[in-house]
Amino acid sequence: MATGYAPRKSSTGRLASAGSVGTTLEWYDFTVYNTLAALVFNRLFFPSFDPFSGIILAFSTYAVGYVSRPIGGVVFGHLGDKRGRRFVLVVTLILMGLTTALMGALPTFASIGIWSPVLLVALRFVQGVALGGEWAGAVLISFEHGAQDRRGRNASWTQLGPSLGTLLATGCIAIVTSLLSSSSFLAWGWRLPFLTSSLLVAFGVWVRQGIDETPMFRALEQSGQKAKAPIGDVLRFHWRRLLIAGGVRVGSDVLYALIYVFTLTYVTTVLNLSRTLALTAVLIAAPMNAVTIPLFAILSDRIGRRPVYASGAALGMVWAFAFFLLIDTARPWLILLAAVVGVVFHSAMFGPQAAFMVEQFPTKVRYAGSSLAYTLAGIVGGGFAPLIFASLYRVFHTTIAVSLYVVISLCVTGLALLAARETGRSPLEG
Repeated sequence: MATGYAPRKSSTGRLASAGSVGTTLEWYDFTVYNTLAALVFNRLFFPSFDPFSGIILAFSTYAVGYVSRPIGGVVFGHLGDKRGRRFVLVVTLILMGLTTALMGALPTFASIGIWSPVLLVALRFVQGVALGGEWAGAVLISFEHGAQDRRGRNASWTQLGPSLGTLLATGCIAIVTSLLSSSSFLAWGWRLPFLTSSLLVAFGVWVRQGIDETPMFRALEQSGQKAKAPIGDVLRFHWRRLLIAGGVRVGSDVLYALIYVFTLTYVTTVLNLSRTLALTAVLIAAPMNAVTIPLFAILSDRIGRRPVYASGAALGMVWAFAFFLLIDTARPWLILLAAVVGVVFHSAMFGPQAAFMVEQFPTKVRYAGSSLAYTLAGIVGGGFAPLIFASLYRVFHTTIAVSLYVVISLCVTGLALLAARETGRSPLEG
């Protein structure tokens, strides 16, 4: 499609940074929150409950950030297909940064009582709205700028965010906990990782201001064929694709939550092993995740999205049981092995995921469709997974129940893959 528009040439590095910085901030915050929820939030915000009940309440607050995401998916998905990808990305990044920093300034239950968890929930809600519009735009900024025979690789830059964010957050917490006493960390040290996020926000705004609007959106804009009601069009004409795009995400999110979130709770609360060991396992797994995500994405460009994705789902089902067999030995090197191998299987799904989801939709509703799929699947998958894991273990007192939940979630992903068309080597819909 001829556009008459000559976009500024953006380097691969800048496009990769623009695509990944938002999800890096997102998962930086989520990892900080999850880690602190597992370690200290039960005492800071829910001190009237026993430790495990406090952890469940803290994870419930975490889930609020997922429940509010579809609101952001609707609002920013509409704006992304009407106003452009770049505009939405700057707005959502600033909003995310503000809410994350404010969490670090929150008074605790000891200072203001019940208003403390209420304010925490409110910030999680607003943050979730911003996150609901972030992911799709971050994917599209590199996906629609880059070479079409490398769509999987280009979209995967955004998928590096969880591992990079987890690595940065876990490293930050590890440094703070090593420098401070337990009492100082509980009193004020827990605030530092939240406040540090402002550095990521400043970098992200600078990078994204230097990226032009995508050529595909400019072409759509100049053709006068933009959708009048993108969300409505998705629900009316592309609902089956919406279900497929959302379904493929469910299993990978649940497997991720098992490895990165529940491990911290299980190792420290159930096995009574050190906080340092739990954090080290996550800290070592995160770089492996970051390295293997683009490799699997590149592989999906060559052999297709579905076979790569399906392999990760099948192996993840097996690992859901092997994971706890290794963890329960309480041997540090086996705990590390459980986490590292688990993230490789997760990468096989997560690497091609971004391209696979956005490829389901034509350009005029691509932002809205992929935003809705991502946010709705996030509620079903990752949003409630930590809460469900903790609740299942508390009720059944066995990790088999947790493993079965992971397998069921991965079956949902498998069914979605069976219903999907292969998109890796097909031209995009205009």
